Amino acid sequence: MTAPAVPAPPPASAGEQPRVPVPRTHRNAELAMLLFAMALVAVYAATVEATVLETLTPRFWVPTALLTALFVALHMVVRFLAPYADPVLLPAVALLNGIGVAYLRRVDLARAEPDERIDLGLFSGVGGRQLAWTLLSLILAGVLLAVIRDHRIVSRYAYTLGLIGIVLVMLPAVLPASISEVNGAKLWIRFGGFSIQPGEFAKLALVSFFAYYLVRKREVLSLASKRFLGIDFPRGRDLGPIVAVWLFSLLVLVFEKDLGTALLYFGLFIVTLYIATERSSWLIIGLLLFFGGVYLAYVLGASVGGPFRNFYDRAQIWLNPFEGERPFNESYQLVQSLLGLGTGGLFGTGPGGGQPRFIPEVEDDFIFAGLGEEIGLFGLSALLVIYFLVVSRGLRAALAVRDSFGKLVAGGLAFTMGLQVFVIVGGVTGLIPLTGQTTPFLSAGGSSLMANWLLIAMLLRISDAARRPATGAAGGPAAAPGAKQPPAQLHGAATEVIR
Repeated sequence: MTAPAVPAPPPASAGEQPRVPVPRTHRNAELAMLLFAMALVAVYAATVEATVLETLTPRFWVPTALLTALFVALHMVVRFLAPYADPVLLPAVALLNGIGVAYLRRVDLARAEPDERIDLGLFSGVGGRQLAWTLLSLILAGVLLAVIRDHRIVSRYAYTLGLIGIVLVMLPAVLPASISEVNGAKLWIRFGGFSIQPGEFAKLALVSFFAYYLVRKREVLSLASKRFLGIDFPRGRDLGPIVAVWLFSLLVLVFEKDLGTALLYFGLFIVTLYIATERSSWLIIGLLLFFGGVYLAYVLGASVGGPFRNFYDRAQIWLNPFEGERPFNESYQLVQSLLGLGTGGLFGTGPGGGQPRFIPEVEDDFIFAGLGEEIGLFGLSALLVIYFLVVSRGLRAALAVRDSFGKLVAGGLAFTMGLQVFVIVGGVTGLIPLTGQTTPFLSAGGSSLMANWLLIAMLLRISDAARRPATGAAGGPAAAPGAKQPPAQLHGAATEVIR
């Protein structure tokens, strides 16, 4: 039995443009997910108070309500200034930020005397400061969206940003340890009661510089000289940039005494180089150089000492944290972190049921361990899935944007976020030596929070350009979001010239 013939649609009359479906911006979906995320934060905050105070105060909802107002305000900015931006980024990051503020409030309750906890001010302590830093961070994110209407404008200042990034990275290394060193790593600048971690902002500047440089040098760096084991390796004369960044990373490792920061910047350059050239040989060369440099620093620390000694000691703490008296001295932080994670088990002790006072630096470097004690492995896995979601949406924006500079910036920023999470979680769990990095959006501190919200604002701007319908070459109709584009527009080797 044959199906009845379907009549063909009438042909468009001459001069009539084909009808193109109106693209959806998904801003209402973003708002719904944002409100749901804040509802989860409110439930978490209520559970913490009910557990710690054994009652629920009538004002527990105030910090969450303020956070909701702040995030909705940024949502309105995105709705008007970047209407086609990815609708998942803002709610996912808002959930992480909200949980961070709520947990820091829980740390304040743990540190207060039992008879003073119920009267502890909502805006006092580290939790109150984090709420203020969130306000400032969201203002900066909104300003970036308002000022940078086209991400390609950033390429005009690439060399200036590169110089600024190098200065920000190396500044703590040349300052006296009394104002730059915390827990053995020289990553801070402290004066009076104020402190800043300039490296957090340096990564944004260096991503822009690397992207611009690699767009201009992509053809040269893509040339191959020899093929070995099925992999095309670059010419020897083209290894200069990667060797320079490798030496820069070793200087960071030695003089700032931090493996995580060195890994972050070197990994950022290698990944953007791979995205630009699509040659796996660069990844192999980068890994060999980095691990070779780390091993060299370890050997020199054992034999020569001097500036290499700190890295050798950190490696020994990582390899043998429970040896001798180390659990009570050098490896006390790592041991307490591992004990907290072990106490939490699969399901945790429940929000407010842990003992964060026994974990050093639980409000910043070890907040992941403190949370793990209370929400368990399943809860930490959920947080990691949210981070993975943010990174994957950033990479999705990199794939979809139509210019090479935007691809490299979005890919570099997304990878930076993922690598920073790996570095801090790896250090807290004993996978790699401890670092001075902070957990994005969870740890206390204005530097990390402001820098990471600026990173998210840049991803929102690039995703808006990626999802925005492209205008036809001759004034034709706009293409619907998700419509198939020519290969040159979707491929990582887009050839648009950066002006």
